[in-house]
Amino acid sequence: MLKKYQIIDADSHVLEPNHIWKNYLEPAFQSFAPSPNFRIKGEKIYHKISDEIKIEGVKQIMDSHPLSVLNEFDSESHVRAMKQMGVDVSFIYPTYGLWLLAIDTMTPQVAGAFTRAYNNWLLNFCSYNPQILKGVGAISLHAPEEMVLELHRIVEFGWKAICLLPNPVKGRLLSDPIYEDFWAECEKLGIAVGLHTAAHSRLPTTGADRFNSHFAIHACAHPMEQMMALLALIEGGVLERYPKLKVGFLESGCGWLPYWLWRLDEEYNNTQWEVKENVKIKPSEYFRRQCFIAIEPSEPYLDKLIEYIGSDNILFGSDYPHTDHRPKIVEEAVALQECLPKKTMQKILWDNPARFYGLD
Repeated sequence: MLKKYQIIDADSHVLEPNHIWKNYLEPAFQSFAPSPNFRIKGEKIYHKISDEIKIEGVKQIMDSHPLSVLNEFDSESHVRAMKQMGVDVSFIYPTYGLWLLAIDTMTPQVAGAFTRAYNNWLLNFCSYNPQILKGVGAISLHAPEEMVLELHRIVEFGWKAICLLPNPVKGRLLSDPIYEDFWAECEKLGIAVGLHTAAHSRLPTTGADRFNSHFAIHACAHPMEQMMALLALIEGGVLERYPKLKVGFLESGCGWLPYWLWRLDEEYNNTQWEVKENVKIKPSEYFRRQCFIAIEPSEPYLDKLIEYIGSDNILFGSDYPHTDHRPKIVEEAVALQECLPKKTMQKILWDNPARFYGLD
């Protein structure tokens, strides 16, 4: 709690220690465990990261979270950081796990093994204090036939949310018919779907085909992959067929959303006939009905966003402990009370994420 606000962190992360893969991968897949320098059988798990960026990233994390670094970002470190920030509940997403599931050439069998290993490890991580450490299960898009099985395992853990990459995997968009059973099961079970990309992944990623700097690739990857994922879910009819499915767009800011919804509504007004089988209402209406987006407190147009889409679809995530995370970011979020109504703040910091994640 901070300044009388209870706070749900809708997007925090673990920094998985490298040894977990040796400990949690099934015996048949032990040879695929990444090395300490993030290579699998000599091949990098990431794309286009310079040595300078790696060094600077490590330095920033060590400067911001020295004690957590010392303790390998274990469960106790996470809880301690939450208390320091004033966060009451954290929903936890992968870090290196995102890269591991974002290698387009990886076989479905290996991707499935990494998924199970990560989820089993995260279950133990959250068992330190399951009331406030909430696991978001990883799902591999490489093996569609295994997605529902892993979803059921995650539900047995007591978790109510899963993480998906917004990027195409094996050439398939999120609207590919092969995922239909998975979407149906997510809706049936009331599972929240958090879309979260990984810059520098080895999937098709906006900007990575034409830029080389972290500055450019990171700027493009997060918002633009989310924009196209939202489009795929609308244009492909996923949100039409599953009106109770909840989808969250994380770590991309929210500034792109008003423009994108306006643009899609304009296209719909002009070419409704082309997509009428899958798109029955305006794209902006689908978003308002069943989608959520995480804001950055420093975005200067939040009042305009709320004016446009309302205050019921907005979340806050700290991105702890990544380099994007600022130690004072929760204080920055709470400081929005100076320009936003108290009722709106209550929604952003607690009510909306509680509804999205199905928190009792």
